[in-house]
This record gives sequence, structure tokens and C-alpha cells, in this order.
Amino acid sequence: MLNRNIAPDFKTISKIDVEKANHIQLKNGINFYSVNAGTQELIKLEFIFKAGMYFQSASLIASTTNSLLECGAKSFTANQISDGIDFFGSFLELSVGQDYATITLFSLNKYLTQSLKFVEEILKYPTFPQDEFQIYINNKKQKHQINSQKVSVLARRKFSELIFGEKHPYGIDVNDNDFDRIKIDEIKAFFNTHYNSLNCTIIASGNLPDDLTNTLTLYFGETNWGSSQQKVEDQKIPFETTKQQKHFIYRDDSIQSAIRIGRPLFNKTHPDYFKFQMLNTILGGYFGSRLMANIREEKGFTYGIGSGLSNMVNGGNFFISTEVGSDVCQQALDEIYKEIKLLCDNLVSTQELETVRNYILGQFLRSVDGPFALSDKFKSIWEFGLDYNYFDNYFNAVKTVTPKEIRDLANKYLQQNDLLECVVGKKK
Repeated sequence: MLNRNIAPDFKTISKIDVEKANHIQLKNGINFYSVNAGTQELIKLEFIFKAGMYFQSASLIASTTNSLLECGAKSFTANQISDGIDFFGSFLELSVGQDYATITLFSLNKYLTQSLKFVEEILKYPTFPQDEFQIYINNKKQKHQINSQKVSVLARRKFSELIFGEKHPYGIDVNDNDFDRIKIDEIKAFFNTHYNSLNCTIIASGNLPDDLTNTLTLYFGETNWGSSQQKVEDQKIPFETTKQQKHFIYRDDSIQSAIRIGRPLFNKTHPDYFKFQMLNTILGGYFGSRLMANIREEKGFTYGIGSGLSNMVNGGNFFISTEVGSDVCQQALDEIYKEIKLLCDNLVSTQELETVRNYILGQFLRSVDGPFALSDKFKSIWEFGLDYNYFDNYFNAVKTVTPKEIRDLANKYLQQNDLLECVVGKKK
């Protein structure tokens, strides 16, 4: 009989097995990865293209192209696409990141074929109607103007510009004039260059039907499709980080001040990435972090503060982000730098390191629960050209990192003179 008055024994996670994705090539060369798991008759299909913001010649082009794909095709209007997807209980999600653009279909297995005909249309034969383009641009401009009143948004945009440079794809900002400048011909040209079978990767996850490969081959894998028959190649674009260390943007109407502190750093392909993640978690990577304990719990300056690593294929950066009352902004900055210095000067206690170690391993275990999570995990390494050894190396680094290594990394990467500071608000 289970005695619920006695807490279960605490057990550390000794090993995590990540179910691997299977890989084949369709007849036309499209790489197809699949994670066959789960019990529900449900499938997630991702069509991924090298068509992120890194590849655009001017701001707004990549995101506008992706968003307009479902706004009309050769055989269907925008309403017919939307109604058709809904009718079969499916869901279509379009998204653009810094490096990749993705069209994701969620569908019941039994209606996959019917749903794929709409996906085929928007990937091969979108029409980019001028009226839909104008509606989209007008709506985006209004949202941009509203968001531009928020100090947190302004700080995030400015910080990216400071890290990478105002002309770099990772750092370029959008302004109101960009919405008036962009033309439908730019959208069509970007689509023709980047959306084709040679530039496409498909990832499927869920309780996959036995004939899925044949179905995908029928719609997307028999012959090459798309206007361009050229693969999009990565070109390493150098970035120019600002030499000025501290930046302040005055906003007379703000109640709070937004703070961003950080620096250019590596992405997950770097050998120090795993153990730096431990350092980051201790500093500001979870609710029990030092920044949260100090700035939120002890001082009451903010509702939340955190730190993290942004990973892009061709770069990365470390950041600390929060919003505080304008009257305590300088005090918050002082406390942030104090916590960083403590990590540079002192060894982390064994108890704190063990707490963070268990937290990270527990979060990792949660992040591989279910077929869709497993496909996301695979995608997170595929984007960087990594294999499943990455997870073994990560697990081993988390299990073996020492307090001295944490301190050494803090001294190597978190010296105050190397950190950029951006504050947006009424008072610094």
C-alpha cells in the first residue's frame, strides 16, 4: 500500500536516451527526417527553407514572403485555403526566424492527404495578391508603431543593433519607412530564389502513417519544383559590434526602464557552450537564479529578470534582460554587475551547483517528452549541422562541470569591460 505521508526517494538522472530521427531522401533529393512516436493519430509536418532574415536584402522581405504564402494560390483563394484547412481539422503555422523559414502543418492522419493539397499549392504556386499584400503591410505597420512605444521592445531592437551592427541581417532594425518602401516584386523575387525543392527539408513527427513517404513523394518528392534550381548557400557576413559600452535612450512617457546587458558570444557549436549554459543558469537562467533572488525577491525592483544565450547559425550573443522602475534603474544595474563579479571572484557552492545541475537535467528530460518535442530537439541540432552526440556531450558537461570551471568561464566571458549596456526609459 502506497504511504502518501512519505515523500518518494530523490533520484538523480543518470542517463537520458533521446529517440533519434530517421533520415531518407525523396526521389528529387529532399532530405526527409521522421520521428515516429506517440499514440495519437496526429502528425506534425515541417517544411523548412533557408529563407530567414539572414538572407534578405532589406528588412521585412523574409517575414512578408512567408506570411503571404497562405494568402492565395493558383487554385485557391486565401479564404478557400483557410476554410479548407479548418474543414479537415488541420492547422497551418507559418514562421520566420533569423536563419530559417518554416511552414508547419498539424493534421489528423486520416485527413493528411486532403490537407497536403493546400500545402502543395502555397509552396509551389502562391500568387501574392496585391490587395492581400497591402492589407498585411498596413496591419504590420500599425503593430510596429504600437510596439515601438514599449521600452522592452526598443531595448531588444537596439541591443541587436549594438551587437551585430545596424547593417547586419541579425542587427538591422525595422522603421516606419520600410513599410512604405517594400514592393510586391521584392517578395516574389525572394520566394523564387529561396522556396524550392533544392532548398527544402521536411521533418515529420507523431504516430506516422505507414505510407507517409509515398504520400510526401507524390506531392513534393517526384521531381524538382520551384522557379530556381539553385541551393541557397550560407555566406559569412562579418558583424561590427559597437565600441561604445553604455547606451541610453530617453523615453519621457515611460514608467519603467528596460535594461539589456550582454555581449557577442558563440553559438552551440562552441566547446565552451555546454558549461557556459551552467554558468548562465546560475546567474539568471531559471526562477531560482541569483539575479532573480537579488533583483526580484530581495530588492523588489522587478517582476522578472533573466539571462540567456541567443543562438544563430552564424553568430550568437549573451544577454541579461529586465524592466525596473525608473527610480531604481541605477541600483538595479549596480546589483546586476555585483552578481556577475561574485561569480568571477568566488566559487559556486557544491549545493547550488547540484541544484542547478538537477534543474537543467530535469528540464532536458521534459524537453524530450513526446514526438513533437523530440522533433524540436532534433531540429535544434540539425540547424547547426550537429548530430546526436551533441546531447551526450551536453549531458556529460552538465554532470561533470566543477565550481572552478564555472568561475574560470565567468572571468573569461563576463568581465564588465566586455559587456554592452543598453537602457531605455525616463531615467538611468
